[in-house]
Amino acid sequence: MSEAGTTRLLLVVAVALVDPQGRVLLARRPPGKQFAGLWEFPGGKPEPGERPENALARELREELGIETAPADLSPVTFASHAYEAFHLLMPLYLCRRWRGDPVAREGQTLAFVAPRRLADHPMPPADLPLIAPLLRALG
Repeated sequence: MSEAGTTRLLLVVAVALVDPQGRVLLARRPPGKQFAGLWEFPGGKPEPGERPENALARELREELGIETAPADLSPVTFASHAYEAFHLLMPLYLCRRWRGDPVAREGQTLAFVAPRRLADHPMPPADLPLIAPLLRALG
C-alpha cells in the first residue's frame, strides 16, 4: 500500500493470437519467473508513454519474433485483479493476422490450443476471467 492507502496499478497488455485453424496461442511461463509453469496469453508491459496497441506489437516482436500492426489488434475484454503487491489491469486483444511463425525467444513454451481447451491449462488468476469473454468473441 502506498502512503495514500492505494495499491500500485500495473498495466499489462495481452493478446489472443488465433491461427487459421481457430486455435489460440498460449505461452507457458519459464522457470525462475513469477507464476512459472502456468500458461498465459502473450503480452507485456507498455513503456512510459507507449500506447497499449503499440506495446503489444513491440512485445510480440521481442518475445515471439512475429510482426503485427496495431490496426490488427481488436480489444475483446479486460481483467482487473488484485494481487498482494499490486493491482493488475490487463486488456486482452484479439489478433488473427501477423507475419512470421511464433518462436519462443524468452524460454517459454508455446502451444496453439483449441478454444474449448483453454480452461484445461493452469493460468495465473488474472488470466482465468479472460477465457469466457474470449470464447464469446470467437463464437
